[in-house]
Amino acid sequence: MGTGYANGGASTTKKTLKSWRPQHFSPRWDIDEHIGLLRSRAADLVMNDAVASAIVQTLTNGTIGAGLKLFPRIKADELDMTQEQARLWSRNVKREFNLWAANQNACDFLRRNNFFELQQLAARAMFSDGDCFVLFKRRPPEKLMPYSLRIQLLDAQRVSNPISGLGSQVEMVLGKNRIVRGIEVDKQGSLVAIHVANKILYEPNLLQPDISWQRVLWHGQQTGLPNILHLCKDQSPDQFRGTPVISPVIESLKQINRYADAELSASIIRSFFAIFFTQNQTNWSMNQITGQQLEDDAETAAKNFKIGSPSVMNLPLGIDVKSIGSSNAQSTFGEFISTFIKNACAAVGLPAEVVMKTFNASYSASRAALLQAEDEFRTRRKAFISDFCTPIYELFLTEAIALGRIDAPGFFDDPIKHQAYLAADWYSEKTKALDPLKEVSAQTKRLENGLSTYSKELAESAGLDFDDVIETLNQERQFLKTSQEE
Repeated sequence: MGTGYANGGASTTKKTLKSWRPQHFSPRWDIDEHIGLLRSRAADLVMNDAVASAIVQTLTNGTIGAGLKLFPRIKADELDMTQEQARLWSRNVKREFNLWAANQNACDFLRRNNFFELQQLAARAMFSDGDCFVLFKRRPPEKLMPYSLRIQLLDAQRVSNPISGLGSQVEMVLGKNRIVRGIEVDKQGSLVAIHVANKILYEPNLLQPDISWQRVLWHGQQTGLPNILHLCKDQSPDQFRGTPVISPVIESLKQINRYADAELSASIIRSFFAIFFTQNQTNWSMNQITGQQLEDDAETAAKNFKIGSPSVMNLPLGIDVKSIGSSNAQSTFGEFISTFIKNACAAVGLPAEVVMKTFNASYSASRAALLQAEDEFRTRRKAFISDFCTPIYELFLTEAIALGRIDAPGFFDDPIKHQAYLAADWYSEKTKALDPLKEVSAQTKRLENGLSTYSKELAESAGLDFDDVIETLNQERQFLKTSQEE
């Protein structure tokens, strides 16, 4: 007799379970062995399926928005600063960072996107492909751009094992280390380097017929600062590569897509209106039917019959007309596919209303859906800030202090002060409220009770900076005061 799970989920005798015996192996088999096909199928769905595209786009917009903006929040008490000194220091750092971040020629190694657009691109690549790699590079400073730091995003497929002949694309040995899907680790499993190909493996490219790899160390040997960032949401302790966000629902989304295509084809067929001429005698020719001496080919003659405006026509003796019109059969397509879409959206942590942009329920239900989606966005946003924004900000601030453009005593010597200087918030403008009046009232209550800050509320509600707003308000008030006196 079995006990515990043997009578339930682990039963090997129940008819519903005895033939169901899957094996759960390591990430090497569960993920690394199948990541190539998994990523290709996910990419195809994101490019060609409306639901998959909506999921990835909604996650990107909700997590990043128009771009996460830097708001330094240094710890003045740990740096022996007054609050006014800390505020001025933060404003200066923010001004320097925006000088670099807002210039696509300054932050992007390929000179295509600014820092905020790179955020969107990196997040979308991570959701669509499962992971995204960031390389830190340098360019000589210019007259109007003193910073050399540059960012280059890598397609996940370019990080792969350097094969020659019989090499494996899943795992291979390199000295005392091993390479798993392009990521080199030591005996303990610690990250050592990545191997970057000059093009995607097996891609036909006449301009680059030969493929080669470059080994990039994870951290600089002299500075200890990162050379690489890996954006990935781990699902297993021994995982090295990420999986697309729609991986659990790839099969369902593909079936939905096929069903939608089939239903569309059936609807088009049902919309046709066909007419058939039938005859009760076998000795009638098409010329006798039409009353004209036309082509000998009956099919060609039949083409002269056309449906037009209402009219009365005489038909030859023995000829009848029968029509087959569109069917009025009711389809359960909408309800059926809606259920599958809800399941697919729930698998990635989002309400279907938010993904499909359909709010047909009550105000309370729609607001609940938005709040539930915001919880998912907030979790992913925190991870993105930790994995992408904060390391880039640290490298930027390190260069700014080394150049003397930012004064930060103890930054390179004291780890406590180092972290105190790096303290910062990252905000992005939130989705517009369903009821702006209620949202403003809620903001006011949060501020009155000390549950939020003016900087946070202004940044998330309107994408504005508190210091800039105060300065503008003072200027406007002074202008109004002067105008009234005149």
